[in-house]
Amino acid sequence: MDQNAATTRPTGDLGSPLPAHRRGPLRKAAPAWFLPPAALLVLLWAVPLASLTWRGFRAGALPYLSDPMVIQALQLSLLTSTIAALLVIATGTPLAYALSRWEFRGRRVVEVLIDLTLVLPPSVAGVALLIAFGRRGVLGPGLSALGISLPFTTAAVVMAQMFVAAPFFVRAARLGFDAVDPQLEEAATTEGASAWQLFRYVMAPLAGPGLIGGLVLCWTRALGEFGATILFAGNMPGRTQTMPLAIYLGFERDVGVALALSVLLLLVSGVLLVALRRLERAAGAG
Repeated sequence: MDQNAATTRPTGDLGSPLPAHRRGPLRKAAPAWFLPPAALLVLLWAVPLASLTWRGFRAGALPYLSDPMVIQALQLSLLTSTIAALLVIATGTPLAYALSRWEFRGRRVVEVLIDLTLVLPPSVAGVALLIAFGRRGVLGPGLSALGISLPFTTAAVVMAQMFVAAPFFVRAARLGFDAVDPQLEEAATTEGASAWQLFRYVMAPLAGPGLIGGLVLCWTRALGEFGATILFAGNMPGRTQTMPLAIYLGFERDVGVALALSVLLLLVSGVLLVALRRLERAAGAG
């Protein structure tokens, strides 16, 4: 089994391996008529982010970073987004693998459900979660009988983050599994590998860049989740108030706190992206 040939294939934007015939060598110069529209889009991203960073430091936002509300919001955001990302990996990886390799009843319904949750407005997601798991929701009475109350708790924050972030991981992970050469799978099966050994030693390592790329999208999306969280979990400091919610509240109370949180969230997201992208490249080169 030639694993080196498979693990060194180019990777796509989502981190999933891309067949060689779908990607040619990178050229040194792009056609001139590509540059103006591409530059406009890049400026649309870069100018607001640069302005936010410049305005935040210029307005003296750094002292606000020691504000208890800022620290609480940062700690809660990192905790809940990490838990959400780990739960998505544990549940989304088997789902992505099943969608990539197996035909089963309801497969098309699951695919539509993933795409639907991907494009669904976060506010609608929050209302849906509340209707399903609220005290007066569809499952509310049953949960109450078990002594479980989910809305306006830290668990609700994690659920909201999972709801909106999981589709990004599942789609990227599925692309990673799809790109694994079926001949390698057949060779491992012929050599007597069990289903678990096939997944553990063949599929998962070769789809590693796609899994890590999905983790990048999932984790950062969970870190920045706002709409579903505020509707399903509320905005209670120290309990459900994540950084995006604290930014929203800061604009009403103190713009300095909002600027400080915005810059901090931007920096944390940037560091997280850089770290995970390096891990992604290492997995692709391995």
